[in-house]
This record gives sequence, structure tokens and C-alpha cells, in this order.
Amino acid sequence: MSKIAVLGNGRVGGSLATALTRAGHEVTVADRAPGAAADAARTARIVINATPGDGSLDRLVALRAELSGKILVDVSNATLDGPDGLPADLIYPGSSLAERLQEALPETHVVKTLNTMLFPVMTAPASLTQAPEAFLSGEDPQAKQTVRALLTDLGWREEWITDLGGIRTARATEAAILFVPHVIRSSGFTPFAISIAR
Repeated sequence: MSKIAVLGNGRVGGSLATALTRAGHEVTVADRAPGAAADAARTARIVINATPGDGSLDRLVALRAELSGKILVDVSNATLDGPDGLPADLIYPGSSLAERLQEALPETHVVKTLNTMLFPVMTAPASLTQAPEAFLSGEDPQAKQTVRALLTDLGWREEWITDLGGIRTARATEAAILFVPHVIRSSGFTPFAISIAR
């Protein structure tokens, strides 16, 4: 059991918080109230960033002290939205939100994951007709092992989890968001995930 703070109480944050609580973790969800994110992060061992990616960097840098020594699980994608509200471009082309977070928060162990799927798959991977894949990017092996264990608590099988390497690899998974609007326009909001066929 871990003490987990989820920053963001929208569809992503809410579903992760519910599933992790069901798995036996002590979960606090920080809403937009002043000081809520700092209070939640201060007492947690693991912090999940489920805030909109276009503002995540500023929000989390403001929590530098509270995040020091913690594992920060970043599930967000930093994108500019098109006129239909779907992702149209990357805010950090040639880089990634996860890399920017790790650079700005050197005392925090940033791990990128769960950002290559529609949110229902994050907590119900077995609901898809084919095996999905969750990717891990991060510099600290122990932090990635902790996040891997969290993923198994969410229903991810070991063989569905792929460690891509250091935090720089997050730029590849974050760029995968550019598939999403085209898939949605083609097939609707049916849950899907990007995976590697082997």
C-alpha cells in the first residue's frame, strides 16, 4: 500500500484515483482549491500528474519542495488543441513534458506512462480485444519498478508493460498523441491504446 496524491480530478484523475483506492492504496485527490495540490503532494510517496498538459509544468514547478524525493508519475500530454478541441500539435516539439519536468525538478523521480491510450484503458486494459501496451520512461530504475507495480494493480499484465529507457524516450510516446485525433475522427471515442505487435 502506498500513499498516492492525484493532481487533477477530471476523468483521468478521477478514474485513476478510484482504481488505485480499490487496489488498496491510500489516495488523495487534489482539486483546484488553493493549497490543495501542495497539501496532497507533501504527504504522499507517489504523485500522479493528471492535470492538463499545457499547464502542468508551471503547476508542478510551483510544488518543487513538496515533490522533492517523490516519484512523479506523469500521464499528461502537452498539446495545443485544434478548433474541435482535439490535440493538434505538441507544445514541446523535439522534447517532451516529461523531460521538461525532470529538468525543472531534479530532486524528483519523473516516470512517464499511460499517455498512449484513451483514459478508460488506463484502468481497464483487459477490456480491449487485443493486448494493449503501457510504456515507461524515466531515469530512476527503482522509481520505474514502483510504477510498474502500480500498473499491475490497475490490471496491467507484466508482458503488457515495456520499459523504453530514460526520460528522453518520453518524447516518442508523447508524440503518439498526434495519432489520437485522427483515430477518434475515424472511429469515434471507442477506447483504444497504441501497442507494439510482436
